[in-house]
Amino acid sequence: MDSDDASKALRRFRVALAGICAYVILDAIVQILPPHYSPVSQAESDLAVGPYGIIMAVNFLNRGLLSAEFIAGFAGYARSVGEDVRRYRIGVIFIGVWSIGSFLLAFFPTDVPPADVTWHGALHLLLALAAFFGAGLGAVAVSLRIPGEGVMVTLRRYAVPVSVFCLASLLAVILAPGTAPRFNSQYGGLIERVFIGSVLAWMGGVSLILMRRLSRPRKAREG
Repeated sequence: MDSDDASKALRRFRVALAGICAYVILDAIVQILPPHYSPVSQAESDLAVGPYGIIMAVNFLNRGLLSAEFIAGFAGYARSVGEDVRRYRIGVIFIGVWSIGSFLLAFFPTDVPPADVTWHGALHLLLALAAFFGAGLGAVAVSLRIPGEGVMVTLRRYAVPVSVFCLASLLAVILAPGTAPRFNSQYGGLIERVFIGSVLAWMGGVSLILMRRLSRPRKAREG
């Protein structure tokens, strides 16, 4: 195991986990502040519009950062145990789209109904869709490439089922507006949060599992 790659990966995972914790806290705070906001029916992006919007904008930037740190940490861990990082390339690219999309969402606020559609609102929607697809497909693509034996087997047992749930919840986010518009108008915000929460749970769980391995004595990590 390359000790330099391992120590860098450990630091990256710590930053990613700190970012996930900060994301949950900031999201909770900004949902409490607007008097008429409903986290069950309204999209998370609506929180970036209005007097408290800067908090959600900062959280979008945080989501982009923690996701980038997760990608770097995962790649570093794979290198440290002799895994070919290229086997995860497609999944890493997809998660990179999620990371970049999250960054950009901070700069292009959405349109809160019944407001007219604006160019930045339309761009926000496109970026959000790209980011969501990137996260859902990326989680599955990475998870399915994790070896089912050796040092990565424990990780696969966690990552695969959680990533499948990510993809299922993504499909719910995408399909609900067209197939069940009334249900979506009432529970669209909740559906979106289930998806985002599942993505964060996937990244957080993968980070924790690999951090535990990185924290073991070298011989134990290689065994």
